[in-house]
Amino acid sequence: MAKKVASSHSIPFWRDIRVLRVIAQVVFLALIAAGIWWLFNNLQYNLQASGLKIGFRFLKNTAGFPISEGLHYSPTDVNGYAFFVGIVNTLKVSAIGIVIATLLGVIIGISRLSSNWLVKKIAGVYVEVIRNIPLLVQLFFWYFAVMLTALPLVKNSIHLPGAIYLTRRGVYMPWAIPTDSFGTWAWYILGGLIVGAGVYMFRRTQLKRAERPGFPIIWAGTVFILILAAGWFITPGNPLKLTIPVLNKFNFTGGLSLSTSFTALLLGLSVYTAAFIAEIVRAGIQAISKGQTEAASAVGLSKVQILRLVILPQALRVIIPPLASQYLNLTKNSSLAILIGYYDLMNVGTTIFNQTGRAVEMILLIMASYLTMSLLTSLAMNYYNKRMKLVER
Repeated sequence: MAKKVASSHSIPFWRDIRVLRVIAQVVFLALIAAGIWWLFNNLQYNLQASGLKIGFRFLKNTAGFPISEGLHYSPTDVNGYAFFVGIVNTLKVSAIGIVIATLLGVIIGISRLSSNWLVKKIAGVYVEVIRNIPLLVQLFFWYFAVMLTALPLVKNSIHLPGAIYLTRRGVYMPWAIPTDSFGTWAWYILGGLIVGAGVYMFRRTQLKRAERPGFPIIWAGTVFILILAAGWFITPGNPLKLTIPVLNKFNFTGGLSLSTSFTALLLGLSVYTAAFIAEIVRAGIQAISKGQTEAASAVGLSKVQILRLVILPQALRVIIPPLASQYLNLTKNSSLAILIGYYDLMNVGTTIFNQTGRAVEMILLIMASYLTMSLLTSLAMNYYNKRMKLVER
């Protein structure tokens, strides 16, 4: 009877915690919206008082300044396309930097736990030195002390194996360019991506059902490479043509050339971020119980197998969240490229602002661009983190 009486009286909404949570969130969002609306009205009032209006028609005007990096561009192109070239340059250095920093950080992080005293100490010195020097100072070091001072002139360039040349003008290396038959081979690339994605999903499902750790990406990558190789032999003619840099009278021709600014920025961002990633990797590995290593060793696994099959798959659950933050930091730190002459998003945007006087519009575009890149990176890393997290029964 008591239960029946209690159930007949519902909890008042002002005491229901579920209702109060919703009300609190609505009030909080309303306050944020009101603050944004106030700032926007204040901005419009100040602009009208100064005789200015917000508009983006200036993006259709001729840029009139050169950009020596990235996509094909000429000063006669419009400001909108120039800004797009800056975005692509930022994405390029950020994507390559993330890959290099991750590989270097994993190697240094594992080296910090090595049983070899020399390797362990060298890795420790690297982390402590790089982390405690400001990134801007390191960029100046790579640009002025290394690229513009330590490297020789073009005629005395340093020749590395694989037809790679280091000069004060940048780095020159072999590169493959598409031929007329590349369009046919592109279908095999698309097919390889689709089949590789299917293999990845199938292998991941197998590992999940068997409750075994593993890297399904290795299987997917192997299938993708095999399909590309098969398409290469089936396609008539070579889809790609290798071009090698050749020294002429004043400069190199052919191959791929990386400018001094791009190389210095890439090295600075990669080396700096790798020091933080190394500590994340070290902490993630040390978070795994030693019993896991002892159990894996007891069943006869080698040290490499223990690391690849037992330790790293479990450590990824600890590594991924802070790793995403480092990826975001690397992308945002690329804005320092303006100080060493690399035409990234910030550099091109500032140049357009100086020529057009559209400060508010350009700041909004720059903020929106960095925000979009950061949100997409966070979305990808959060999805991967969700797939890797431990599912409790």
